Parts: sequence; C-alpha cells; structure tokens
Amino acid sequence: MLKKQIIFTLAGLAAVTLLFIFGRTVAVKSKTAAPAVAAKKAFDIRQYIEEEKNHLSATQVIELGKLENSITRGDVSSQQVTAYTRLANFWKDSSHAYEPYLYYLSEAAKLDKSEKNLTFAAQLILNNLRGETDEAKLNWKAEQAIGLFEQAIALYPNNDDLKVGLGSCYIFGKGRVGGPEETMKGIQQILGVVRKDSNNMKAQMMLGVGGYVSGQYDKAIERLQKVVIAQPDNTEAIAFLADSYAAKGDKASAIKWYEISKRLVNDPLYSKEVDERIKLLR
Repeated sequence: MLKKQIIFTLAGLAAVTLLFIFGRTVAVKSKTAAPAVAAKKAFDIRQYIEEEKNHLSATQVIELGKLENSITRGDVSSQQVTAYTRLANFWKDSSHAYEPYLYYLSEAAKLDKSEKNLTFAAQLILNNLRGETDEAKLNWKAEQAIGLFEQAIALYPNNDDLKVGLGSCYIFGKGRVGGPEETMKGIQQILGVVRKDSNNMKAQMMLGVGGYVSGQYDKAIERLQKVVIAQPDNTEAIAFLADSYAAKGDKASAIKWYEISKRLVNDPLYSKEVDERIKLLR
C-alpha cells in the first residue's frame, strides 16, 4: 500500500525535505555538483540482472529462463510486450529486485507506446529516483525516465503533466549529480507549462523546487508561496518553503513554516528532525 515517507538531505543551512510516494526512507546526497572533469558513474542493468540471478533459487532460475526465452520467441510487438511485462512482475514479486522491475516495465512501455503505460513507467521511475543515493543508479534511472517521458510527449504533445514530469527528471535526477545546467533544463521545460497556465500547481511546485536546488531562493519562495496558498495542506511545498527561507537566512519565516509542517505531518520522527533544524537556526 502506498504511503508518504520522508527523506532528508543536508543543503547549506537547512535540510531539504522530500515527501514522496514509493521509495524508502534514505539519506540523499548533497546537491553540490561533482567536478566537471569527473566521469559519470555508469550502471549496467544487464550486468546487475546477472548478478541478481545469483540470489535466486533453482526453481526461480528455471522460471526466469523460460520468461527470458519468451522474448526472442515473440515475433510480434504484442507478444514481446507481454514477455517484458511478465519479466517485470517476476522481479517485483518473486525477487523484490526493483531495478530489473523498472527496466522490464520500461521496455514493455516503449513497445506498447500507450500514454497510460509510458506515463506509469516514467512516473514510477521518477518517484523512485527521488530517494536514490547511488550516483550510478541515479544517472541510469534519470535517463530511463527522461526517455520514457520524451517518447510519451512525442506521441501526446499537448499533455502538460508529461512536460512537468520530464522537467522533474532533470531537477531531481540529473541536476543532483550534474552541473546547474541540468537543473536549468528542467526549469525551462516546466516554464513552458506555466506560461500557458499559471494555475498549474504541479508546474509551480517543481519550479519552486528547481529554484531551491539552483540556489535561487527568492524565486523558489515566490513559486512555493503560490502553491501553499492554493494547496494549504501540501506538506512537500511547505517543507521546501521552510528550507528556502532557511537557506536565504530568514530564520523567523523558516521556523514558522517548519512548525506548520510539523503539525501537518504529525509524525514523531519528522518532528524530531525538524526540531534539530530549528535548533541550528536559533
């Protein structure tokens, strides 16, 4: 069952708080970009799948072999979609290995080309990468999600949710391990949606997050205030708003919004973490 959880990342004076669906409670790396000369860490999904096979039982290995062979036997796209979907479900249900599940789900969606399946796979990966701490996996997940969103947008160019999702992949994905230009790619993508519809709160929310990540705290506060006014129970927007005020140096406003977030979240662990931040501010 889906439930909201909390992850924290130190960034300047305060910690970023991301409330998200899917994933687990983990610590996220600082938004500080790696040196430009550093090579990106690569994640080989095929090699990872082979390594994961070592943890399977003999019965599972046999079952998996049959499923893998069914891909090459499928002579039409619909058969291959079915094969990839079954492989995805195997890794999710039998082995609980998430990356293979995401990979095969993505492959099925790419072949199926339906808006529903492309969006589901892309959004699932986006939600998951927000809590990813391994840089190589983060790069891979971001690239997978970006590819899915781009394919969906090419097929359905008027879908603004897809454009917001694509921009979010750069802000939460590539922007965390790349340079600021990656974050700006996401911001520019989402700005196109807001120019068309300033009341799109998903877009305003992500522009606020992008402003925070890129150190444009005044812009972040402006965007997040709009979201909080329209959605006063949006705990994620409130948490980012508090962090933005803290990073800007407005301690009183930061504490105010941290206290509001505590009341809304109503979770002892979250309250303890926020109280620690408030102590640092004071």
